[in-house]
Amino acid sequence: MKDLSQQEWATAIQTDTNAVILDVRTDEEFSEGYIKNAKQIDIYQAQQFMEEVNALDKSKTYYIYCRSGGRSAQACMLLEQMGFNEAFNLQGGFSEWQGEIEK
Repeated sequence: MKDLSQQEWATAIQTDTNAVILDVRTDEEFSEGYIKNAKQIDIYQAQQFMEEVNALDKSKTYYIYCRSGGRSAQACMLLEQMGFNEAFNLQGGFSEWQGEIEK
């Protein structure tokens, strides 16, 4: 797992053609806004989270965020333990995100 600054993360998701953005926040948090093209998988729903992660393509590069960076760091570690090679955590999370937001 690697932590990326807001700027590094923003650049990476724009330039990485293999990028998948994962939002690991709750449904309620997600409904308040999310980063464009993000797929939401609530890390607090452990069983569902593991099932959905197992279905992901391990050849992709995953850019993961939550509200402040804690849950997404945990998600990055879980993905790596499950055999994913590329998982990047957004430092500061959605609360510090300065880029485009969808609602």
